[in-house]
Amino acid sequence: MSSVTIDTVIAQVLAVLREGCEGPPEKWSYFTDNTPDAGLFGTLAGCDAALASRAVGGTSIAANVHHTAFAMDASAGWIRGERVRLDWKSSWSVKEVDAAGWAALNARLRSAYQGLRSAIEKNGPGTAESIGEAIGAAAHAAYHLGAIRQKLAAVRA
Repeated sequence: MSSVTIDTVIAQVLAVLREGCEGPPEKWSYFTDNTPDAGLFGTLAGCDAALASRAVGGTSIAANVHHTAFAMDASAGWIRGERVRLDWKSSWSVKEVDAAGWAALNARLRSAYQGLRSAIEKNGPGTAESIGEAIGAAAHAAYHLGAIRQKLAAVRA
């Protein structure tokens, strides 16, 4: 039985995170549909501010996007070794957005994703905690991808 290197583990965590955000880069996938728009960015591209602002099950798509970006920033900080107390309640503070706010929120999500990728690439192998945080961040993004897709289906129905 061969051993898996930490570099391989980090590469695979990044691949899962990429699929959850960008969609699968190949004709196969780890967990999403195998279409280019299956990730967060592709899913959100088909959503306007009005749809994003409609609450389903107590939260809106905009709220989930804001929370996901907040969580990605928090995970990136943790992976880099930052140990600050965060106001997680504020991560749900965005409920509704206008067109400009929706564009800004999508840009923030993309920026948080890039920051998380960078933190994982540079610091992920550092400690067991940082690897665990990287895995948790990918799982958290995947969870919210599913929640957003369900909310989007509900508001379109």
